[in-house]
Amino acid sequence: MGFFEKMFGGLSKTRRNLEDLEELFQGYAPDSEDFYDELEELLVLSDVGVPLAEKIIKGMRKLTWERRFRFGDEARAGLIELLSRQLSVGDTALKLTTKPSVILMVGVNGVGKTTTIGKLAARLKNEEGKKVLLCAGDTFRAAAAEQLGIWAERAGAEFIRHEEGSDPAAVVFDGICAAKARGSDVVIIDTAGRLHNKQNLMNELAKIRRVIDRELPEADVETLMVLDATTGQNGLLQAKQFLETAGLTGIVLTKLDGTAKGGIVFAIADELQLPVKYVGVGEGMDDLIPFVAEDYVKALFK
Repeated sequence: MGFFEKMFGGLSKTRRNLEDLEELFQGYAPDSEDFYDELEELLVLSDVGVPLAEKIIKGMRKLTWERRFRFGDEARAGLIELLSRQLSVGDTALKLTTKPSVILMVGVNGVGKTTTIGKLAARLKNEEGKKVLLCAGDTFRAAAAEQLGIWAERAGAEFIRHEEGSDPAAVVFDGICAAKARGSDVVIIDTAGRLHNKQNLMNELAKIRRVIDRELPEADVETLMVLDATTGQNGLLQAKQFLETAGLTGIVLTKLDGTAKGGIVFAIADELQLPVKYVGVGEGMDDLIPFVAEDYVKALFK
């Protein structure tokens, strides 16, 4: 199954939420206030968010006036153009040109972080031929290292861990040393999703980042936040907190196939100005796929 087919299938629930759009464009009238009201309502229902929905409606009015839209297919194409442009906030490709490069994975517990790391490791190894090392930096959650070890085995990646309760920064240090010694191309570091309080969590992330900067000062570092699409606007609040303290470079959106609110992608781009780099559209090892904005929008509109 190709990229577009996977994206199309993964967005089936969101697309059902937007099927009324097709009917809306069939009855399109450029001067109809009802058209704009209904369009705004459908955007909000798909979790685009009220502020962005209002911005898109304003953009549609402007485009309609500038291009003199008369027919529904013209307006539909205009909306696709606006939504695609909305997602153009940065490079969606991972920058991993150094050896080793580092991917620091952050996010709260329960979003599918460990699973995502395993799938990403498999993708980098199988499709890009990279030698990957996984580092179990979450030493606080019971069985976190064991779960990551299972995924490392499935993905064919090497694995570094310490005992539960160890200093995460020490694990990261050993992981980097191992990567240098073994000639790894990429080190993917798991981190804790929750500590005693938010400040402890952010301090721990800052400590890990200092170790990376000290030991690999020239390395490419991607800091990716794993976000559960089903949490919608609540997930956006989590992302804002991590963005403030962790220096995020992108988002990995999981469980996109489990929600009717795939519009959260647009809210992320608008409010955080961060690119979505990968999306999870299923349970399989190959169901983590690179995000392509134009394909995403086309998949929403069949």
